[in-house]
Amino acid sequence: MKEMLKRFSILLFCLLTGVLSEAVADTKPSLTLDTVSKKQGEFFTATVSGTRFIPDLWFNGEHFTMFRQKDGSYRALVPVENLSKPGSYAILAKADDWKEKIPVTVVSNNRPVQKIWLDRKTNSLKATKEEKEQVKQGLRTLSSEKLWSERFSYPCSGRKSSPFGVKRSYKGAPVSSYHKGIDIAVPRGTPVKSPAPGKVMLTGYESNRFHVHGNTVIIDHGQGLTSIYLHLHSISVKEGDVVNKGETIGTVGSTGISTGPHLHWGTYLYGTSVDPELFVESEY
Repeated sequence: MKEMLKRFSILLFCLLTGVLSEAVADTKPSLTLDTVSKKQGEFFTATVSGTRFIPDLWFNGEHFTMFRQKDGSYRALVPVENLSKPGSYAILAKADDWKEKIPVTVVSNNRPVQKIWLDRKTNSLKATKEEKEQVKQGLRTLSSEKLWSERFSYPCSGRKSSPFGVKRSYKGAPVSSYHKGIDIAVPRGTPVKSPAPGKVMLTGYESNRFHVHGNTVIIDHGQGLTSIYLHLHSISVKEGDVVNKGETIGTVGSTGISTGPHLHWGTYLYGTSVDPELFVESEY
């Protein structure tokens, strides 16, 4: 009896596998986007359905890893770099002998120019090699599990002293960069809370060569999305910790290059900064 049940189970498995394989094979892959127009600093939601293999995805000359979703599709949140030239582009997906291209448009976000004047001591600070490499590596984390499911919350409540994406001129010089996050001006010691579930990928300290970023935390939220918290006074988590939404990760400070107590909060997709308030406003 046991042997007969075993053979029946194997036969049933083979039959179901064959049926499912034929069903997938008969389904023509398709690429869909949430929209075909985005502003600088935003991102496209690209989804590929109907393929058994992980598709390849390209935008603006860059390849993006796609992540499998619960419904069997593959998805990528494709960032539009804040200094991307407005105009016409395309998103291309490929899998086996199938490929599909969708024309898209990038429009200007019309962010203003912010003039910043640093004192002599702050102006002399330069990012160390270790600091730059560790932050870059942490922000480019690509883990397959999606750890967040709801809209993000703000890591602390207070006045936004600088929005995302503003162009920056230091000491009257030509624009050389932009603000890769939002600044929230609150008193030193204010608790900073994780805006969504995730895993701590980096804790960097001003006392250990983090001269520009100051005391820093980077959290991986999965599937290419990471967040960063700069200029902290204290850090209450360590690398490898799994944090829940609303869990305290540190306190507001003014370490590194900072003109006063505030939190710099940024979100990154595949290592490219995008507006963090997008994740507060909507679920992805």
